[in-house]
Amino acid sequence: MKGRISPRDLAYCGLFGAAALLLPVLFHLVHLGHAFMPMYLPLVALGFFVRPAPAAVTGVLTPLLSGALTGMPPFYPPIAPSMAIELGLMVGLIALVKQRWPRINDWIVLLPALLLGRAVYVGLVYAFSLFIHLPAPFMAGLSLLSGWPGLILMAIVVPIVARVGRSVVRSPAAQEGKTP
Repeated sequence: MKGRISPRDLAYCGLFGAAALLLPVLFHLVHLGHAFMPMYLPLVALGFFVRPAPAAVTGVLTPLLSGALTGMPPFYPPIAPSMAIELGLMVGLIALVKQRWPRINDWIVLLPALLLGRAVYVGLVYAFSLFIHLPAPFMAGLSLLSGWPGLILMAIVVPIVARVGRSVVRSPAAQEGKTP
């Protein structure tokens, strides 16, 4: 089963991916979408439940699919591709660390992944701003500052969701008594 995606991973990716498509629509109805980054919430949480490859693929595909279906995030300026890179990196990294060290504290995994993802995103904004002759330091700084409410929300909500999810849904091996 090493190279195959398990039905459990597929179910989680579908559920969290669907939530990542729906939450932005709801947040944008009350004009809070850009500040709280609602697409990130379920996708970052997904990294705590599935293996790295399906997590990263879901992280990459969801903003692209959302951009194609709803127009948000837009493809130009390249917010959707930048988010796809950022989310794929963050979610895949979280899943990789949790797979390798399952007992590690969720905040120790989450906070560096969020900061790395945001740094990559700001770097992409900076590079694209240079490419189209916009004031790159200003655009990068603006994208960094505008994401802080969402980062704080994720730092609070995602570890709680991960902890509750682990307590409610046990792995099949744990249910069979194969793990302590």
